[in-house]
Amino acid sequence: MQNPFLFWWRWLMASAAGVAGFGLSMVLLPEWTQGFFNLLIFGALAGNPTFGAEAVAYITFVSAVLGAVMWGWGVLMLLVLRGPFRRREPEAWWMLVISLVAWFVPDTLYSLASGFWPNAVLNSVFALVFTLPLWATRGLFSGTAAAPGGGGAPSPHP
Repeated sequence: MQNPFLFWWRWLMASAAGVAGFGLSMVLLPEWTQGFFNLLIFGALAGNPTFGAEAVAYITFVSAVLGAVMWGWGVLMLLVLRGPFRRREPEAWWMLVISLVAWFVPDTLYSLASGFWPNAVLNSVFALVFTLPLWATRGLFSGTAAAPGGGGAPSPHP
Protein backbone atom coordinates (compact mmCIF):
# COMPACT_ATOMS: atom_id res chain seq x y z
CA MET A 1 0.00 0.00 0.00
CA GLN A 2 1.59 3.27 -1.12
CA ASN A 3 -0.13 5.60 1.33
CA PRO A 4 -1.65 3.83 4.33
CA PHE A 5 -2.83 7.11 5.86
CA LEU A 6 -4.93 7.88 2.79
CA PHE A 7 -6.48 4.40 2.89
CA TRP A 8 -7.48 4.74 6.56
CA TRP A 9 -8.60 8.34 6.07
CA ARG A 10 -10.93 7.25 3.28
CA TRP A 11 -12.22 4.41 5.47
CA LEU A 12 -13.00 6.92 8.23
CA MET A 13 -14.63 9.32 5.78
CA ALA A 14 -16.90 6.52 4.53
CA SER A 15 -17.69 5.47 8.11
CA ALA A 16 -18.55 9.02 9.19
CA ALA A 17 -20.67 9.47 6.05
CA GLY A 18 -22.43 6.22 7.00
CA VAL A 19 -23.20 7.57 10.47
CA ALA A 20 -24.54 10.81 9.00
CA GLY A 21 -26.56 8.98 6.36
CA PHE A 22 -28.05 6.50 8.79
CA GLY A 23 -28.95 9.35 11.15
CA LEU A 24 -30.66 11.25 8.38
CA SER A 25 -32.53 8.12 7.34
CA MET A 26 -33.90 7.88 10.89
CA VAL A 27 -35.49 11.29 10.31
CA LEU A 28 -36.55 10.92 6.67
CA LEU A 29 -37.31 7.16 6.51
CA PRO A 30 -38.62 6.31 9.98
CA GLU A 31 -40.49 3.18 8.86
CA TRP A 32 -37.33 1.65 7.41
CA THR A 33 -35.09 2.39 10.39
CA GLN A 34 -37.75 1.41 12.91
CA GLY A 35 -38.17 -1.85 11.03
CA PHE A 36 -34.42 -2.41 11.35
CA PHE A 37 -34.46 -1.82 15.11
CA ASN A 38 -37.66 -3.82 15.52
CA LEU A 39 -35.91 -6.77 13.89
CA LEU A 40 -32.86 -6.22 16.08
CA ILE A 41 -34.77 -5.95 19.36
CA PHE A 42 -38.02 -7.86 18.82
CA GLY A 43 -37.14 -10.19 15.96
CA ALA A 44 -40.00 -8.87 13.81
CA LEU A 45 -40.53 -5.87 11.53
CA ALA A 46 -43.73 -4.91 13.31
CA GLY A 47 -42.06 -4.49 16.70
CA ASN A 48 -43.95 -5.14 19.89
CA PRO A 49 -47.65 -5.73 19.08
CA THR A 50 -48.70 -4.51 22.53
CA PHE A 51 -47.55 -0.95 21.78
CA GLY A 52 -50.44 1.45 21.30
CA ALA A 53 -50.59 4.40 18.91
CA GLU A 54 -49.20 6.83 21.51
CA ALA A 55 -46.21 4.59 22.24
CA VAL A 56 -45.48 4.18 18.52
CA ALA A 57 -45.75 7.97 18.01
CA TYR A 58 -43.33 8.57 20.90
CA ILE A 59 -40.86 5.96 19.60
CA THR A 60 -41.02 7.62 16.17
CA PHE A 61 -40.32 11.02 17.75
CA VAL A 62 -37.40 9.77 19.87
CA SER A 63 -35.95 7.92 16.87
CA ALA A 64 -36.09 11.08 14.77
CA VAL A 65 -34.35 13.09 17.49
CA LEU A 66 -31.67 10.39 17.82
CA GLY A 67 -31.30 10.40 14.04
CA ALA A 68 -30.84 14.16 13.98
CA VAL A 69 -28.12 13.85 16.65
CA MET A 70 -26.40 11.10 14.64
CA TRP A 71 -26.64 13.24 11.50
CA GLY A 72 -24.97 16.12 13.36
CA TRP A 73 -22.28 13.88 14.86
CA GLY A 74 -21.52 12.35 11.45
CA VAL A 75 -21.29 15.79 9.81
CA LEU A 76 -18.95 16.97 12.57
CA MET A 77 -16.75 13.88 12.12
CA LEU A 78 -16.61 14.56 8.37
CA LEU A 79 -15.51 18.15 8.99
CA VAL A 80 -12.84 17.04 11.47
CA LEU A 81 -11.63 14.38 9.03
CA ARG A 82 -11.51 16.74 6.03
CA GLY A 83 -9.60 19.42 7.91
CA PRO A 84 -7.48 18.87 11.00
CA PHE A 85 -7.37 15.06 10.79
CA ARG A 86 -6.16 15.14 7.20
CA ARG A 87 -3.51 17.66 8.27
CA ARG A 88 -2.59 15.15 10.99
CA GLU A 89 -3.25 17.48 13.86
CA PRO A 90 -3.17 15.34 17.02
CA GLU A 91 -6.23 17.07 18.47
CA ALA A 92 -8.32 15.79 15.56
CA TRP A 93 -7.34 12.19 16.29
CA TRP A 94 -8.29 12.69 19.93
CA MET A 95 -11.59 14.38 19.00
CA LEU A 96 -12.67 11.26 17.15
CA VAL A 97 -11.40 8.82 19.78
CA ILE A 98 -12.93 10.67 22.73
CA SER A 99 -16.30 11.21 21.03
CA LEU A 100 -16.50 7.51 20.14
CA VAL A 101 -15.63 6.43 23.69
CA ALA A 102 -18.07 9.00 25.12
CA TRP A 103 -20.83 7.43 23.00
CA PHE A 104 -19.83 3.76 23.23
CA VAL A 105 -19.36 3.31 26.98
CA PRO A 106 -22.67 4.69 28.32
CA ASP A 107 -24.74 3.43 25.37
CA THR A 108 -23.34 -0.09 25.58
CA LEU A 109 -23.44 -0.30 29.38
CA TYR A 110 -27.05 0.89 29.44
CA SER A 111 -27.99 -1.50 26.64
CA LEU A 112 -26.53 -4.42 28.60
CA ALA A 113 -27.99 -3.30 31.95
CA SER A 114 -31.47 -2.93 30.46
CA GLY A 115 -31.37 -6.28 28.68
CA PHE A 116 -31.04 -4.98 25.12
CA TRP A 117 -27.85 -6.89 24.37
CA PRO A 118 -28.44 -6.87 20.56
CA ASN A 119 -27.86 -3.11 20.65
CA ALA A 120 -24.58 -3.67 22.53
CA VAL A 121 -23.52 -6.08 19.78
CA LEU A 122 -24.46 -3.51 17.12
CA ASN A 123 -22.49 -0.87 19.04
CA SER A 124 -19.45 -3.14 19.10
CA VAL A 125 -19.55 -3.67 15.35
CA PHE A 126 -20.02 0.04 14.79
CA ALA A 127 -17.14 0.88 17.15
CA LEU A 128 -14.86 -1.62 15.41
CA VAL A 129 -15.46 0.13 12.09
CA PHE A 130 -13.90 3.26 13.61
CA THR A 131 -11.40 1.59 15.94
CA LEU A 132 -9.49 -0.21 13.18
CA PRO A 133 -8.53 2.92 11.22
CA LEU A 134 -7.97 5.01 14.35
CA TRP A 135 -5.67 2.36 15.77
CA ALA A 136 -3.85 2.11 12.44
CA THR A 137 -3.30 5.88 12.25
CA ARG A 138 -2.36 6.49 15.89
CA GLY A 139 1.38 6.66 15.22
CA LEU A 140 0.99 8.96 12.21
CA PHE A 141 0.13 11.97 14.34
CA SER A 142 2.76 13.95 16.22
CA GLY A 143 1.90 13.85 19.89
CA THR A 144 -1.01 11.37 19.80
CA ALA A 145 0.54 9.59 22.77
CA ALA A 146 0.14 12.81 24.74
CA ALA A 147 -3.08 14.07 26.23
CA PRO A 148 -5.52 15.98 23.99
CA GLY A 149 -4.19 19.39 23.09
CA GLY A 150 -0.62 18.11 23.26
CA GLY A 151 1.17 19.98 20.46
CA GLY A 152 3.31 18.51 17.77
CA ALA A 153 3.74 19.82 14.25
CA PRO A 154 1.20 18.56 11.73
CA SER A 155 2.39 16.87 8.58
CA PRO A 156 1.56 18.94 5.49
CA HIS A 157 0.71 15.87 3.38
CA PRO A 158 -1.93 13.19 4.02
